Amino acid sequence: MFTGCGTALVTPFRRDQSLDEETFRKLVRRQIDAGIDFLVPCGTTGESPTLTRFEHLRIVEIAVEESGGKVPVLAGAGGYNTQEVIELAREIEERDADGILSVTPYYNKPSQEGLYQHYRAIASATRLPIVVYSVQGRTGVNVEPATLARLAEIETIVGVKEASGNIAQMANVIHEVPSHFNVLSGDDSITIPLIALGGRGVISVASNEIPGPMTQLAQACLRGDFETARAIQAGYLPLMNINFVESNPIPVKAAMGLMGLLDAVYRLPMCAPSAANLAKIEKVLEAVGLAGSVSVAG
Repeated sequence: MFTGCGTALVTPFRRDQSLDEETFRKLVRRQIDAGIDFLVPCGTTGESPTLTRFEHLRIVEIAVEESGGKVPVLAGAGGYNTQEVIELAREIEERDADGILSVTPYYNKPSQEGLYQHYRAIASATRLPIVVYSVQGRTGVNVEPATLARLAEIETIVGVKEASGNIAQMANVIHEVPSHFNVLSGDDSITIPLIALGGRGVISVASNEIPGPMTQLAQACLRGDFETARAIQAGYLPLMNINFVESNPIPVKAAMGLMGLLDAVYRLPMCAPSAANLAKIEKVLEAVGLAGSVSVAG
């Protein structure tokens, strides 16, 4: 279900900081029209830590409504309080999402056994498929290959978004887990080598800007057409890189603002990029042919 390219959707806000539901609906429709394989609302790219519970669930509802069963919805539900994650997962299940993406507990740095018990508890509380999100650079904790192998034995834990940036670890994960377990790249620029190793796709930031090309890249890899995938990557690598010139999702939102897709509004502690970095983002958009307004489905 969660293979190919899934977009870690940004959350648009109005200038008064309120949730911009109309723009979010347009962004979701744009993704579907471009052929995206699945949608990932309310992840950390969606600034989920700044959302109220009502807003979080409302975004999931809108994604499910707009997808209309055309593409799966993998909704974010993670954090360092296991019981709160369980409660959120149950509410997401009630809203007919197709699965949850659950980032590891951050700051408190649980042991590998603690991580296993955390995800086991979530899995026991919801029927939804779960994709583990391992991103040590953000959370301070790594989900080791052996732990993922244990988690893969739980029927409803179906994959991992592997964002360690460590190709050797990714290779070991793929070696340790069963073939049905989906290993997804958490880094756009590493999608090709991960799928070449046996991974199943990417949960992408860049597909907020270029859903069509990122989907084509992932699908080309999955059918073994790495020449096509490399050509797409060569054209858009500067965009993939500039999306992390500051902390995600600051640059991608700034880029989408320059493209006319949304108002680039953030909630603290996220804020607008520096003037120098905004100029770099604009230069990259021009270089890859994305400068100016982009058509958004009405």
